[in-house]
Amino acid sequence: MHTTSTIRKVFEGVATRPQMYRMFNRHRGNPAMAEGEARHLFAGEWFEIAESEYDYMLELLPPLWMRGDMFAMREFMTASVTSVFLSLSIDGQRRWFHGYCDLSDRASPERMKAAIIERESRPVRAMTREERLEHIWSSTHDDYRGYAGERWPAPVRGHRTVLVYAGRHGTALKLLDDLTEPEIAAKLPVQLRHLPEAVAA
Repeated sequence: MHTTSTIRKVFEGVATRPQMYRMFNRHRGNPAMAEGEARHLFAGEWFEIAESEYDYMLELLPPLWMRGDMFAMREFMTASVTSVFLSLSIDGQRRWFHGYCDLSDRASPERMKAAIIERESRPVRAMTREERLEHIWSSTHDDYRGYAGERWPAPVRGHRTVLVYAGRHGTALKLLDDLTEPEIAAKLPVQLRHLPEAVAA
């Protein structure tokens, strides 16, 4: 039995090869990784890459399978979740993407493809609050992000934390989900700070 995962964009823009590899490890340190319960962390995540990264990954190892405009990696990230790379035509332009699909659900690659096309076909570039938070998590150095430990209240232990500027008090750790709009803006690259707020699907 499987649980359908939320399909979500975790990085805005076209990831370079170092950024791509960094996002492969964006959940390093999560308590669920050590417990072997990490399928929900990865399944459903996606981001855009360049054609060169798509070709590089295609040539790296023989794919598990190829289906027209997508292929799956033979090595699994966790349990039944593996990388699926997609070459899609969106608004008449060829673009390339990476997503994590739970192959225990045979329809998950097609759902991923449909969700990416729907998301990237929007006429106005915009980001949801969740996409802004995911971009911050994806692009923050490991030294400035982590997970709430024993010093945090029990209900939030294991939740993601990031370092924020705390005025004359210096810096402090704060739950990623609790960032205020000014804190989110301060952590986003300049070109993303003023994008309109997208309505979550």
